[in-house]
Amino acid sequence: MNISSNNFSSIEMVQDKLQSKGRTNRNPHYVANETSFASILQSTRQEKKTIRFSKHANERLLSRNIDLTEEQLGRLSKAIMKAKEKGIKESLVLMDGVSFIVNCKSNTVITALDEAEEHIFTNIDGAVIL
Repeated sequence: MNISSNNFSSIEMVQDKLQSKGRTNRNPHYVANETSFASILQSTRQEKKTIRFSKHANERLLSRNIDLTEEQLGRLSKAIMKAKEKGIKESLVLMDGVSFIVNCKSNTVITALDEAEEHIFTNIDGAVIL
């Protein structure tokens, strides 16, 4: 809309014209579409809590017949959050005889080892033992 070509005597007239065309809304709680900021924020927070497993970690879990329960996944998630709070970037998490190497920033399990293997861990800057 070209305001200069119209004869408006006040800013209120411009606002009224724009509102009638649906371009603005004075309601401070107006949401342009169905997705609100709060719902986007909530889903982002939820995604950050979700543990991901790399392709390598999935292959290791399958080949070693390691099945994780919902309770174990919850404990692993809490361990990653604790490591993150301490500033750990790459963590070793020991839980129920299984060792996990985790990238804390991305909540990604990089690899998993069971008790039957030799345990030498490199490139970690912290550990959480459950």
